[in-house]
Amino acid sequence: MPIKEGENIERALKKFKRKYERTGVLKELRRRQYFTKPSITARENKLHAIYVEQLKREEE
Repeated sequence: MPIKEGENIERALKKFKRKYERTGVLKELRRRQYFTKPSITARENKLHAIYVEQLKREEE
């Protein structure tokens, strides 16, 4: 990442961290650390959908 002459190093580091965070590299790395079977993912999604639906019904 290019740094302008006379630019504060803390500001440049903050800029770099924001740019790095926006790319989603860290999130992708954490997601790939372990393998989750597709059936487990589907089950979790289904349970979450049921939970959200129950919350919506309680509000009504």
